[in-house]
Amino acid sequence: MRIVRSLSGMQSLSSRWGGRSVGFVPTMGALHEGHLSLIRRARRENRIVVVSVFVNPSQFGPREDFSKYPRPFAADTRLARLAGADVLFAPSAAALYPPGFQTWVDVSSLSQPLCGRFRPGHFRGVATVVLKLLNLVRPSRAYFGEKDFQQWRVVRRLASDLNLPVRIVACPIRRADDGVALSSRNVYLSPAQRFQAARMARALRMAAGLIKSRGSVSVALRNVKRVLRSIPDCRIDYVEVADPETLAPVSVVKRKAVILAAVRIGPVRLIDNRLVTVGR
Repeated sequence: MRIVRSLSGMQSLSSRWGGRSVGFVPTMGALHEGHLSLIRRARRENRIVVVSVFVNPSQFGPREDFSKYPRPFAADTRLARLAGADVLFAPSAAALYPPGFQTWVDVSSLSQPLCGRFRPGHFRGVATVVLKLLNLVRPSRAYFGEKDFQQWRVVRRLASDLNLPVRIVACPIRRADDGVALSSRNVYLSPAQRFQAARMARALRMAAGLIKSRGSVSVALRNVKRVLRSIPDCRIDYVEVADPETLAPVSVVKRKAVILAAVRIGPVRLIDNRLVTVGR
C-alpha cells in the first residue's frame, strides 16, 4: 500500500489511472470495523481503492473534541492495508486549507435540521472537504456509512447538484453485539456509559417497531424519549422521525421514514438512526 501525503502527489497519481474504476473511502482515521467494511466493499467493486485519513478541523466547533480526537495513524495504516486499500491519502490541514483559503461549500436546506442545529458550520466543513478530496482522488465511487445519515444525504446532494462524475454509495450501519453503532468516539465511553449507549440503540429499534406495527410517530417518539430521559447523565440533542430524502420531520409514515437521534452520554456525543418501511 502506498502512502501519499501531498496534494500534488495525489493528483499526479489519480491522473494516471485512466479508465480504471476507483473506489474511495474518506475517513477521519481511528478506523474500526465500520470503516473496514466500507474498504472491503470498495475492494470488491473497484480496481483501485483509496482511503483518506484526515481529521478535518473545519467540521469541529470551538468547544468540540478536535484536539482530543484519536489519531492512531500507524494502526490505521495497517488496518487499511489489511482491508485491501491500495493508497492511503493523508494530507495535512495546512495543505487543504492554505493561508488565504476562503471558498466554502454550503448544502443549504439539508444542513440546517438535526445535527445542523447543534453544530453550526459542521456540514459546511464536511461538504467543503469532501468536494476537495473528490477533486483530488477523482474516484468512480465514494463510500459512506449510513450511521452518519445526514452527512450521507448532504454529500449525495452535493454530488448531484454539482454534477460530479462519482457515484455516492451508502453502506449499512455496522453494530457491535450490544447493538451500539460503531463509532470512533465509542472508545471514550466508560463501561457504565457503554451499557447506557446500548439502551439508546434498543430504544431506537423499539421505536422502529412501533411505527411499523402501529404507524404512530407520536407514540414512538414518546417511548424513545422516555427511555433516554431515564439514562443517567444523558442529554438529548434531538430525537426525530424524518423523511429520508428531505430530512423534514413527519407526523405520519406513509411509506418510508428514518428515526434519528443524537444524545450526549457523559462527555460523548452519539448519533444513531433506524430506517423504517411500512406497508408493502
